[in-house]
Amino acid sequence: MSTVTRRAYPIGPAQSIAIGLPFVLRRARRDCLSYRMAKRALDLTGALAGLCFLAVAWPFIALAILLDSPGPVLFRQARPGLGRQPFWLYKFRTMYRDAERRLPQLLADSTHHNPILIDIPNDPRVTRVGRLLRRTSLDELPQFINIVLGSMSLVGPRPFSRALYSDHPLLRARFLVKPGLTGLWQVSGRKNTSFDEALALDLRYVRNCCVWEDLRILCRTFPAILRKRGAR
Repeated sequence: MSTVTRRAYPIGPAQSIAIGLPFVLRRARRDCLSYRMAKRALDLTGALAGLCFLAVAWPFIALAILLDSPGPVLFRQARPGLGRQPFWLYKFRTMYRDAERRLPQLLADSTHHNPILIDIPNDPRVTRVGRLLRRTSLDELPQFINIVLGSMSLVGPRPFSRALYSDHPLLRARFLVKPGLTGLWQVSGRKNTSFDEALALDLRYVRNCCVWEDLRILCRTFPAILRKRGAR
């Protein structure tokens, strides 16, 4: 893994409000053995069910990806997990093979990106099949493997790729829990939500995390996917 220089980023107004969240007071709940066991049981149950669906969908998605553009079916990238420990995150490939090489120039030309959350409108690196996979969230299915391996959870903050190398002060609280396949941000608008608001939602989840909150977010995830709210 290449070494990237860490940078500090400014804090927006919504983020500055979240600084005072009493994470220490909630630490007992996150570290409680009964909570960790219940959350892990929920993760394994959901992930095993998801893998059954993945086994059926994999051949069709893989064929569509290969027919659309040359390259591997799966994409993997180092992402920060619990305690900021990096892990390999798996997704179905939604971009052309030269996507990483083209990224610096696209970021230089774009005025609509965040230095941590890469979000380029109408990103030309995304393939035709990739756009469909992203709109339906099918590209995320391989992350059920991450959940079974224990590097991710069904519910938690999404693991930003560049957060691994960032010194952004409010990102630290996100590393108190495992990253998730879905989360409060995803069911609250996804990409229609600003980065400032997304961070505040993630911090609220970290502060209030419990199994019932996970179940509530999971129940809201499927309607959010069907509505394609904020998807691109």
